[in-house]
Amino acid sequence: MADKKAILYRMILPDHTCPFGVRAKAILEEAGYEVDDRILSSRADTDAFKAEHGVETTPQVFIDGERIGGSDDLERYLAA
Repeated sequence: MADKKAILYRMILPDHTCPFGVRAKAILEEAGYEVDDRILSSRADTDAFKAEHGVETTPQVFIDGERIGGSDDLERYLAA
């Protein structure tokens, strides 16, 4: 079986770490995924990412090139 890999985009600003991003990373690691943890470290980075991907929120998880969504979406995906 191939290694399970996921890409996680999450926001970590100097004054704020997104708790949903922390949760999504923990969920992925518990499920055995190798996480490519991509930090959005400024409001501008975060806004640009959301505009590029047409999403309203971070974190966003991608598995096998498919956007899964945020931490709630990830839980549903892994439970399916």
